[in-house]
Amino acid sequence: MLIRRETPADIDAIRTVTNLAFKDGPEAELIDWLREDEGWIPEYSLVADGVIGHVVCTRGYIGDVPALGLGPISVHPDHQRSGVGKALVHSVLGAAEARGERAVILLGSPAYYSRFGFRLAEEFGITPPVPEWRPHFQARLFAEVPAGPFRYAEPFNRL
Repeated sequence: MLIRRETPADIDAIRTVTNLAFKDGPEAELIDWLREDEGWIPEYSLVADGVIGHVVCTRGYIGDVPALGLGPISVHPDHQRSGVGKALVHSVLGAAEARGERAVILLGSPAYYSRFGFRLAEEFGITPPVPEWRPHFQARLFAEVPAGPFRYAEPFNRL
């Protein structure tokens, strides 16, 4: 499976796979908003094999310390449970670590994301923007970070 950075030619395919994966939820529009935001980091928008999947990380902060917010991650329904999502997560985490990022934060299933080294963010003193997210709010640390609230790139606030 080939994982690579998105190109401008991939944008429509990313919208399609995201809409299919999230049943036309707001995630595809969120990705468009993120592309226009100062938190967009092109090196962290990755696609799998002809855009059967997509993952993105954008700039967030723990207090004033830069970190990454992972998501959305999308896999075409015909390719789910075939390792595409796993490959995308491994790739974006490898890119983040190689580029010297300190932490990646996400909202997702602890049972699934623990296999990638994610732990509940509250174990590190990192708090979610919405308190009800605590049971699913996770962090993967590559370096020390301070305790404190995490904030996603601004477009997440529009959801």
